[in-house]
Amino acid sequence: MKALSIAASGMLAQQHRTEVVANNLANMTTTGYQKRRTEFNDLLYKHAPRRPNASSRAGEQVPAGVNLGMGVKMAAVYRINEQGSLKQTTNSLDLAIQGDGFFQVQLPNGEIALTRDGTFQMSDTGQLVTQDGFPVQPGITIPPNAQNITISATGTIQAKIAGNETPTNVGNIQLALFPNPGGLFPVGDNMFLPTERSGNATNVAAGSNGSGTILQGFVESSNVNPIEEIANLIRAEKAYSMNSKVMSTADEMMSTGR
Repeated sequence: MKALSIAASGMLAQQHRTEVVANNLANMTTTGYQKRRTEFNDLLYKHAPRRPNASSRAGEQVPAGVNLGMGVKMAAVYRINEQGSLKQTTNSLDLAIQGDGFFQVQLPNGEIALTRDGTFQMSDTGQLVTQDGFPVQPGITIPPNAQNITISATGTIQAKIAGNETPTNVGNIQLALFPNPGGLFPVGDNMFLPTERSGNATNVAAGSNGSGTILQGFVESSNVNPIEEIANLIRAEKAYSMNSKVMSTADEMMSTGR
């Protein structure tokens, strides 16, 4: 009886859906996290064409055959590239992107990773780094005697140097744009790596060529809506229960036929 395997595929699909919802809820307070959404495909169909019978008129074809579905499978887990709300902080090195684009970070292996998490800090050498100590690209070093660091909407970093009233330009933060940001590969720690699906990065100044602007003293919150995720969790549980009921009914039918 195919109903057993079909119902099992439905239960497995809802299990995956629940795992995605659980991950969204677990990261609802993660800075720069973008929620995921599951998509499903129906499986191959078993085609059983109808044969002509005595009541069919000559020369006419039956308009439809019999197509028996074989279940469902998870097709993809999409990342929703929707900006989260911006939260103001008291740290002058906290940055948020208002619009499209990613900050660029150099990993220890030399690869350039992308992130929307702008909770930056200053290393002991004055370099602008992430919470894990990875340098922000292009490399920016702030003098040790710098005061009143200001970062403009276009990413220009200026600081007042002791003994000099005129602010000094100490670097510029560039953003990376991708033809398909949904194709970036997540590697954890709020970071992504480019892939063939995402396309090549285009490095631009903030606020130019369609990129967002930079807000100093803000961080981007997660775009997870807890009410929406709870509703999705309830739908997944109901669908799982119905597929479980189908499996129980199919088992009873098989027992009756023995």
